[in-house]
Amino acid sequence: MKQEFNGRILLIGCGSIGQGVLPLLFRHFTVTPERVSIVTADQRGEAVARQHGVRFIIDPLKPDNFATIVRSHIGPGDFLLNVSVDVASAALIELCQRSNILYLDTCIEPWPGAYTDPERSISERSNYALRDAALQLRSLSGIEGPRPTAVLAHGANPGLVSHFVKQALLNIAADSGESLAKIPANQQAWAELSHRLGVKVIHIAERDTQTSAVPKKIGEFVNTWSIDGFYSEASQPAEMGWGTHEKRLPADGRHHEFGCQSAIYLQQASFMTKCRSWTPTAQAQHGWIVTHHESIAIADFLTLRDGDTVTYRPTVHYAYRPCDAAVLSLDELAGNNNQLQSEQRLISDDILPGGVDELGVLLMGHQKNAYWFGSQLSIDQTRKLVSYNNATSLQVTASMIGAMVWAMQNPQSGIVDAEQVDHRLTLEVAYPYLGEILGVYSDWNPLHGRGNKLFPESLDHEDPWQFSNFRVC
Repeated sequence: MKQEFNGRILLIGCGSIGQGVLPLLFRHFTVTPERVSIVTADQRGEAVARQHGVRFIIDPLKPDNFATIVRSHIGPGDFLLNVSVDVASAALIELCQRSNILYLDTCIEPWPGAYTDPERSISERSNYALRDAALQLRSLSGIEGPRPTAVLAHGANPGLVSHFVKQALLNIAADSGESLAKIPANQQAWAELSHRLGVKVIHIAERDTQTSAVPKKIGEFVNTWSIDGFYSEASQPAEMGWGTHEKRLPADGRHHEFGCQSAIYLQQASFMTKCRSWTPTAQAQHGWIVTHHESIAIADFLTLRDGDTVTYRPTVHYAYRPCDAAVLSLDELAGNNNQLQSEQRLISDDILPGGVDELGVLLMGHQKNAYWFGSQLSIDQTRKLVSYNNATSLQVTASMIGAMVWAMQNPQSGIVDAEQVDHRLTLEVAYPYLGEILGVYSDWNPLHGRGNKLFPESLDHEDPWQFSNFRVC
């Protein structure tokens, strides 16, 4: 059953995600090609757009022209789907709020240069700051009546993983004998459930085993999804939601001086920051603590307060092991002091059979120790499901469609994070595209195999779930 939608859709950007979501728009919504337009900065995706009969306009959005361009293609009751880089999400959100246009993006972006602007503090270059600025738009003046729905940062992660967290909490509760009269209906109830279960740490734990027959060259950045997007977030400071069980702040850790105070940042770039984590296929692995919106939003959502005092919050962060070629690319990037390689290559059509993107959430510290819940999607399954996608992009685009369905059914919800979106509806739409959905318990913790006295380590054996035990120095 297609979701009824009589408006127009404007797609900003047409890289790997824009191309991947295009066929799904026609599969899931009652839109016709003449009601869909793409505005983007270059020719990427033009052939895919032409195949679908969609207007393809190369017209880069800038601070002095974005409003005119957007309004020339859509108006009240329409939908803006933002999958671009170097276009300020906050500017588009404000325009849509004032113009009664539905909105969704996959991450919150600034205008070009903000990620690496030396005139901005580390805190100002963070995802925490970008999210805070977007949420401030909830109080825009001069808008009468209900606000149109704007879904912030809703791809796979951020986005899909927030729904995985909710389902994982329900699964752990059921397996632990926790009797729930009903599914939690609000932020307070979800946070109370997480607290009762004893969840201390949540990793967005991902392993990508997709590979190409063409090896990475020296001076080349290779990835399975947006290189511009990955480079941008890798250049930002490592960030994480900061849990109440943590005994001490890292020596290079800092609190922000504004906002909800759910997160901290490290005085170190994401591409330099690793942690110990676990996924079902890889088992124990090192992943990068890449800054991501969900690290802040999930931690904020699962916070309990007694007045102004925070009484409970888990530590939340990304633990990402990208494809092997991207691992080499990050290592080379670090060696070049964050100078992006002169050549970039997205692998998708040339991915060899058998590669899998294993994306899930690892909830730790509860009575059953650790529980990973998520998607194991292979490139072989992906190619049978939807054109123009690999396993990584399909986890993003399927989640986008689920959130778009929710937004169309709830068009006057204002500005929301993924945590405010109905997880059951989103997962119902996304599940057919996510390969095997599984939940796995593990006895793993970050102290496993350590303390053998071959090398000195400062470990906290009293509480294995301390961030200091996870961090790779």
